[in-house]
Amino acid sequence: MKQNMEKQIFVKKEAVGEFGINPDEKTTETLLKYGIINIDKPKGPTSHQTSDYVKKILKLSKAGHSGTLDPQVTGVQPIAIGRATRITHFFLTAPKEYICLMHLHKDIDEETIQEGINKFIGKIRQLPPIKSAVKRQVRTREIYELEILEIKERDVLFRVKCQAGTYIRKLCHDLGQELEIGAHMVELRRTQAGPFTEEDNLVTLNDLDDALHFYQEEKNDKFLRHCIQPIENALKHIAKCWIFDTTIESLTHGRDLAIPGISKLENFKKGEFVAILTLKGELVAIGEAIISAVEINMQDKGLAVNVKKVFLEAI
Repeated sequence: MKQNMEKQIFVKKEAVGEFGINPDEKTTETLLKYGIINIDKPKGPTSHQTSDYVKKILKLSKAGHSGTLDPQVTGVQPIAIGRATRITHFFLTAPKEYICLMHLHKDIDEETIQEGINKFIGKIRQLPPIKSAVKRQVRTREIYELEILEIKERDVLFRVKCQAGTYIRKLCHDLGQELEIGAHMVELRRTQAGPFTEEDNLVTLNDLDDALHFYQEEKNDKFLRHCIQPIENALKHIAKCWIFDTTIESLTHGRDLAIPGISKLENFKKGEFVAILTLKGELVAIGEAIISAVEINMQDKGLAVNVKKVFLEAI
């Protein structure tokens, strides 16, 4: 058995797949029924309304978003369309990144501001605001990165990368209390939601509308293919394993993934979500690892992944 340490991939048995479609080779018609759009959410509408606009533009029956943004917040809002909507559940818990403008209520020196901000890196206790989508009780959330970008008088521009479910408006309030001068959030933009960033084909609702026009009226799908990404692009943060063609049928009929069906796999721990792919890279299903990748690599039989959602249509 070979192991690629750089990408932490265990190869149990080399194979070439004949079944499935390379994600980059999916037809435009397929993407319209089964894809993801990285929308630049505008200020004003809710996340649900933004998702509804996408549905109306593309004349679809289903579209869904992951992670709610307040109406006044802009930025990265991945929206899954058609059969892809079931993927949103799996990156709801993925990290988020924001650029925030915070206003301090009194003058204070930059060194003290930095000292205060440093205290919020790591695990924090946070009480969600009164107007929130969750039960109002103190929760532990983790701040992975917190960096001051610019300070101008009482305005502080900072970047924060945090655990899903962190309230940035509350973070600003708590920072103000820590500094003993008060503070509030002025403006917020999300720059990353799970695997999607501002660099990953971020498009506006107008871009999508124009791209559909070019596709329908001028038979030009270049712009639409820029807007709609294959569902596999949502898997960047999820561990993966690739299965033999002979294993695909049983999974699409509800069976769990057994060790003999695996060709190669990335390193993952027991309990992690795992994306199960064809050897051509097409998503078959997502499940929860029953044992770790190291154990799977060392064993020849037994169950490996408890399948939670099947995405490939039954064959």
